[in-house]
Amino acid sequence: MSTPAIRRVLRWQAIVTVAGAALAFGWAGGHAALSAVLGGIVNVSAVVVFAVVYTLSRPVSGGGTVAALIRAEALKILVIVGQLAVILATYKAIVPVAFFATFVITVLLFRLALLDRN
Repeated sequence: MSTPAIRRVLRWQAIVTVAGAALAFGWAGGHAALSAVLGGIVNVSAVVVFAVVYTLSRPVSGGGTVAALIRAEALKILVIVGQLAVILATYKAIVPVAFFATFVITVLLFRLALLDRN
């Protein structure tokens, strides 16, 4: 997975997060907007962790590449689960629709990096 692909995904995740926050604010106010931002941040930060772990692995073989991708994905999932637990446990005024809509869309955007041919 190339660095430009990760940057492109992060850019699109950030755009969707801001757009989701704007839509949520217009729909249900400040808590909905913050919920959408938190939903997007969960995945943006998880993708950053993925990229750092994969880059630091410096795989030199096919098997090493697969192992590095599995490690990076596992850590990304742990970061997501941890952040979801913290946010859902501490932010009592969360607007679930705004939070999970932005979260799901940004999760799906990560898959776009797999389509990158550069």
